[in-house]
Amino acid sequence: MSEHKIFSWPVRVYFQDTDAGGVVYHASYVNFMERARTEWLRTHGYSNAGLMQEFGVMFVVRSMKLDYLKPALLDDMLEVTALVKDVGRSRLTLLQTVRREEELLTTGEVHLVCVSRDTFKPVSVPEALRSQWAE
Repeated sequence: MSEHKIFSWPVRVYFQDTDAGGVVYHASYVNFMERARTEWLRTHGYSNAGLMQEFGVMFVVRSMKLDYLKPALLDDMLEVTALVKDVGRSRLTLLQTVRREEELLTTGEVHLVCVSRDTFKPVSVPEALRSQWAE
């Protein structure tokens, strides 16, 4: 895991991300992490649409474990990270965090499965990606 670089993506908290009190709604963190994973994938040369077109695959979330430590607030500038923890035959595990400056707000472990675009059945992670992500 130490060989992999931590990817970071800035996210501003908008009104739509919060409850009436200006506190980020818990489900909004899922959206923030999805945006970071999408941009992380782009740094490896692929978009989600590109994976579907070139390899006929997509990554779907199998499970997520989130720990909410401190709240983010309206207008906060956040840093959302993604780091590869593990790559299996058809799965990928990422560790993600949400920070406000140096303050850790949320941590997450996201388990993704590579599936066929046509059947939604698990398939092998394309070697072009595996070679970039495997330890």
